[in-house]
Amino acid sequence: MSGGAEQLDGPGPLLQDRVVVITGAGGGIGAAAARLFARHGAEVVVADISPELAAGTVSAITAGGGRAMAVQTDVTVPSELARLRRAVLERYGRVDVLVNNVGHWLRNVGSFVNGDVDFWEDLHKVNFLHVMVASREFLPAMIERRSGTIINVSSIEALRGYPEDPVYAAYKAAVVQFTRSLAVQVGHMGIRVNGIGPDVTESLQVPYAEWVPEDQLHLWPQWVPVGRMGVAEDQARALLFLASDLSSFVTGHTIPTDGGTGAAGGWYRSESRRMGRQWTNRPIAP
Repeated sequence: MSGGAEQLDGPGPLLQDRVVVITGAGGGIGAAAARLFARHGAEVVVADISPELAAGTVSAITAGGGRAMAVQTDVTVPSELARLRRAVLERYGRVDVLVNNVGHWLRNVGSFVNGDVDFWEDLHKVNFLHVMVASREFLPAMIERRSGTIINVSSIEALRGYPEDPVYAAYKAAVVQFTRSLAVQVGHMGIRVNGIGPDVTESLQVPYAEWVPEDQLHLWPQWVPVGRMGVAEDQARALLFLASDLSSFVTGHTIPTDGGTGAAGGWYRSESRRMGRQWTNRPIAP
């Protein structure tokens, strides 16, 4: 399902010669954003823990005439984010846009009481701590130039109850509040901070194409108000809006890029315990 990925993405180029850093840009939403930003003239820094995936994104960009470089980065390690910042500033001398895209629910833990502190710390590192650390690393260069944009990828689960994993939801909600508060603090310095809250979007972590059997594909219009599964390009377009001057008067907001699922409702207890889970956001018989 393409979701209209072949359509034009705006008047462009919207990011001509801007230096953009995207974490987790080796696949999924991050890779789609990297490709789209490059088509709009950006110099894209592809930061990913996988050198193979990062190289693949860079190759796709350069094959299309764009400009990009890869920097292998484990965002859960603060020293690696410092190394990423040094690599970017040494090559370009500035950063215009930082997209904190990395995040993951890691694994299904079931009931909250089955969780443990070590696992919660892992969730913290991959979903919230790195957002703060990366922002701290790149903010000084933005402040010096009195110009810059930070975009944080949260989740629709930050904006509604998420019974599958309250701890994951709490960290994603923390990203939303960090986005809002930092935006107010640095707005007078010429820096905007915004975010998106995706849902039901095909990605490396949530491969709906594998999860949803063929005999249930006709149910997407029941599950999602816009009538289809989301694709990475849907999220990339929202990120492009927030990265570009089209959103020059927007800061402190997290846009629910969820096809309307947050507005429509949420999670349902699953009697069938599909995939071994007690809850579902895709009920067979709503």
